[in-house]
Amino acid sequence: MMTVRTIFKGIARFSNSQTHTIGGAALLIAFAGIASRLLGFVRDRILASQFGAGDFLDAYYAAFRIPDLIYGLLVAGALSAAFIPVFTELLSDKKDEEAWKLTSGLFHIILILLGLLALIGILFAPWLTEFLAPGFSSEKKELTALLTRVMLLSPLFLGMSAVFGGVLVSFKRFAAYSLAPIFYNLGIIVGALLFTRWFGPAGLAWGVVFGSFLHMLIQYPALRLSGFRYQRFSLAVWKDPFVRRVGLLMIPRSLSMGVSQISLLVMTVFASTLASGSLAAFTFANNIQSVPLGLFGIAFSLAVFPSLSLLAAKKKDGEFFEMFSQTARRILFFVAPISLAMIIFRAQFVRVILGAGAFDWEDTILTFEILKFLSLSLFAQSLIPLFARGFFALQNTKVPLYIALVSETVHIILLPLLLPHYAAEALAISFSVASIVNVLLLYVALRSRVSKWSDQSFLLPIAKIFFAALLAGAIAQLSKYLFALTTNELDTFIEVFLQLLIGLTIGGSAFVFFCFILKVEELSMVKRFILCRILRKPETATLTEDHPERGDW
Repeated sequence: MMTVRTIFKGIARFSNSQTHTIGGAALLIAFAGIASRLLGFVRDRILASQFGAGDFLDAYYAAFRIPDLIYGLLVAGALSAAFIPVFTELLSDKKDEEAWKLTSGLFHIILILLGLLALIGILFAPWLTEFLAPGFSSEKKELTALLTRVMLLSPLFLGMSAVFGGVLVSFKRFAAYSLAPIFYNLGIIVGALLFTRWFGPAGLAWGVVFGSFLHMLIQYPALRLSGFRYQRFSLAVWKDPFVRRVGLLMIPRSLSMGVSQISLLVMTVFASTLASGSLAAFTFANNIQSVPLGLFGIAFSLAVFPSLSLLAAKKKDGEFFEMFSQTARRILFFVAPISLAMIIFRAQFVRVILGAGAFDWEDTILTFEILKFLSLSLFAQSLIPLFARGFFALQNTKVPLYIALVSETVHIILLPLLLPHYAAEALAISFSVASIVNVLLLYVALRSRVSKWSDQSFLLPIAKIFFAALLAGAIAQLSKYLFALTTNELDTFIEVFLQLLIGLTIGGSAFVFFCFILKVEELSMVKRFILCRILRKPETATLTEDHPERGDW
């Protein structure tokens, strides 16, 4: 019988495995992301069935805003964006001692700052809630403040986890990093099923804290096996030149992430003035459309980041552009057809994932109409992390900040203009427009900073991907109508699920067919994955067969 120690060692060995190719790293992150997102669907279905899109979940999701703001300002993408290039540079220069000193120093600073901000947030939670959700009733505000106070503990664990993750990504040890979100969702599910029985409504918030702790814990064994050497806290950490360098790089990125969090705060303020359940419906829809964003947009951009940083450091602009453009195409190869599928089958997606218990048909309609408008900008949302990391690899964190400020200004201007006409859907419309503005400005800005940039090489293959997706979408739409004609009612879960499954199968097959006809290069990546990872054909032979000049994917 396996002991806890044996299990721990097994997890450590797996999580310490190193991924040597960008495609392999992205696929590893993507598959772990699939597991995490499936758990996320289970989590959302449990919440929706127990509470529906109403006051309780409005308060629950509003309570995330302050902890997320604190985490977003000091950690989130800011730490990894600033830490990984500097840490990687130290390792490449064989300065291991300085690298681990930097890691420990950042660990201490993040812990101190997050702890102080969490304490302030706990003390002033009622006043913060009053500002955050002015449209809530007094009872709803009290519940939001209670949940906020508990959730403010989660950034402490997530901050430590971010330092661990930055080290693992630098060593290209993506296994433990990719497992962390799975355990985070497990913690929230435990909170929904168990902690709510013991602590009442606050149990959901304690589930978030528990999930954050697991997020950190699962990465620690791989960190130790990577050679991490902890150094005790010293006041001299503030004078460390590498810590200061990371801090300077973090400031613009933190402000940029702060802009993103401000966007969510603004939407929460406006959503609090709408009908009960509007914030919950927006969050549910956003969680659904965020699946391809996390699986492909973030997975590929994260996987390519260390390599882009290395190429930028060596001033290899041609290779930088080639790797960047390949990654963008691979992201859109998956995201473009999925976004169209979400628009076409939006009602089926929402009903299959959330349709149970207290989540009624009115909740379903509101959620899938929001999903439609969010999915329109999914291509932009998925490219933004890649473009931002392109700048970070060049050690330029200011330009993404300036562009984020411009796009957020567009977002804030549109919200009050659209709200009277579209209600909760205005939250999604304004967000999508701002996301598209963001990625267009990032494109223009990055192309001017990469000397070997070629618009034709970048845009023409992407145009073929979108054209194939549009043709496949038309066929998927037709299949939906034909299925509806053959079925009198679509009331049961099985009927709705079958319509969704058949439509996705037909649409997906059509997309592959049109990509083959149009000679979309990214189709070969899927072929290589099937042959090498599933059928176990030698990878070098497959790579040579498809693209003799490429061996790093």
